[in-house]
Amino acid sequence: MSTKDWIEKDYYKILGVAKDADAATVKKAYRTLARELHPDRNKDDKAAEERFKDVSEAYSVLSDPAKRKQYDEARTLFGSGIRTPAGGGSGGSFNFDLGDLFSGSGSGGLGDVFGGIFGQRNRPRGTGARRGADVEREVTVTFSEAVEGKTIPLKLTSSSACSACAGTGARAGTVPRVCPTCSGTGFTSTDSGGFGMAEPCKDCRGRGLVVDDPCPVCSGSGRGTTSKVMHVRIPAGVVDGQRIRLRGKGVPGERGGPAGDLYVIIHVGSHPVFGRRAEHLTVTVPVTFPEAALGADIKVPTLGGSPVTLKLPPGTPNGRTFRVRGRGAARKDGTRGDLLVTVEVSVPPNLKGDAKHALEEFQTATSGEDVRAELMNLAAKEA
Repeated sequence: MSTKDWIEKDYYKILGVAKDADAATVKKAYRTLARELHPDRNKDDKAAEERFKDVSEAYSVLSDPAKRKQYDEARTLFGSGIRTPAGGGSGGSFNFDLGDLFSGSGSGGLGDVFGGIFGQRNRPRGTGARRGADVEREVTVTFSEAVEGKTIPLKLTSSSACSACAGTGARAGTVPRVCPTCSGTGFTSTDSGGFGMAEPCKDCRGRGLVVDDPCPVCSGSGRGTTSKVMHVRIPAGVVDGQRIRLRGKGVPGERGGPAGDLYVIIHVGSHPVFGRRAEHLTVTVPVTFPEAALGADIKVPTLGGSPVTLKLPPGTPNGRTFRVRGRGAARKDGTRGDLLVTVEVSVPPNLKGDAKHALEEFQTATSGEDVRAELMNLAAKEA
């Protein structure tokens, strides 16, 4: 990232957020633009590729509180102009060279501001290492895969150093030369009305190097597109919407800089039988009226395993939940949650013959019991 970027680029405008936007708003704007502009969705679209780079660059600064503060301070300084104390010079202004400010050291100087942000204090401009952009991908796994864990293949396409020229931009067998105009700094200084301003060198376009014989593969840019398949381990027990960070698996850095990170957002599919409540699995099991009234041993399904036997005590009410320990989702410590079994009394739609006669006899035998008496009393008290 060059000095010119800091002077001219409005990262808030690039992300489409206000200057006082909070971290969540900045993140949401970045994710929306990154999906829209990603090279995988805009193949051979150079304009989208450049916008994607700008958006990633803006997010790398605005998502870091320390970098964002320094960026805001620098923008405020350039926006308001720089003046000497009262009485110093004509009109209170003076002539200076931005090259001195950016390369200088000392507490509170611009060299500290920009060097602290990029870890390049006192390095020559245009030659410092640059961290690669972060990459975000979304994957969908089945309910069972989320509970048990799974390794999935993930195809990544990113910008990297051109393999033909190793990132130099020069044809194989040749090397770039130091730009004679800017002496390799990537910037030249111009005098505009008594104000010294550094701007990117027009001869080398800010690179500090001149390529006489461009690489035919990347046309001298030094950058190319690579695709690779990574095998990502989805840990057991992940939940829908969980975000997994893989350090150093994003876009490779430039000029020896570290690679960005890969963020994998997990979407979990539904299951026709089981549900999920944190680390516990849930299931609803139908039972007959005699089983609930008299008690019974019933079979209950488990996820990916053999059924278990659950003992229903006599007089089990509809909707009661039982716990089968150790048959839920995996926890981080290696143990498992429980299976929560809710019984649902199944009422037959049609009764005939002996079954109907037996139920009528049961109704006659229990006709003296008012099962709704307590309910009616409570309602009357509240009326």
